[in-house]
Amino acid sequence: MHYQLNPRLFQFVVCVGLVGCVTGRQETASWMSLFNGKDLSGWSVCCQPKDQGRDFWRVEDGTIVCDSLGRKDHNYVWLISDAEFSDFELRLKFQAFRHSSGNSGLQFRSRYDASAQGGWLDGPQVDIHPVPPMTWRTGFIYDETREEKRWIHPSLKDWQIDSKYQPAQHLFKFSDDGDGWNELTLICQGMKIKTVLNGIVVTDWDASGVLDNAAHQKHGVGRSGHFALQLHSGDELRMRYKDIRLKNL
Repeated sequence: MHYQLNPRLFQFVVCVGLVGCVTGRQETASWMSLFNGKDLSGWSVCCQPKDQGRDFWRVEDGTIVCDSLGRKDHNYVWLISDAEFSDFELRLKFQAFRHSSGNSGLQFRSRYDASAQGGWLDGPQVDIHPVPPMTWRTGFIYDETREEKRWIHPSLKDWQIDSKYQPAQHLFKFSDDGDGWNELTLICQGMKIKTVLNGIVVTDWDASGVLDNAAHQKHGVGRSGHFALQLHSGDELRMRYKDIRLKNL
């Protein structure tokens, strides 16, 4: 039996198919990868002079690895994005290890000043804390800006925090839990800051009056700036990062 395809119907089908393809390409193109899985292109290690040239940050098996195990004699060492961003959604995966006692974090809208304190990175940070029993801190916001140096969400006077701030829901995985990877999302639109850890909202905060105050304006941070992965001063840390993707908003 022979069927004749209506030309108008054919045009409609082709058009719908092409629109679907174009839309799919546009959605894919809106996300950019900040890590190529091969080397640290697009990133720079910033630290005090005595820590320069040490391999705390490297690429291994398609992941960014921070490893200072057995080496506590260091100051802060940051892996900083060469590009800077303002409003965005960032997604990444990180892997934590039970034998690691160090602290890390995802700094954002930040800037490095080599002339300050031997080298300092001003700006806010999403805390990543793989040390039980306080893994629940992960996703809270700490401020490394030199005039602040305190928790800003929740708002506290300094770096100290206790268990009364522990959220009702919290999910943190170590390398031997399930697939061994945590998924972290950071969304910044103006002064609206949101973090999501493994599908659970940790921070949903209006940072007006904080990230746009005089101290942040002075250092050009809080509204726009660079990303950085942090190795905390004096810590023994092993952590892996991968699938670092960003969409401008």
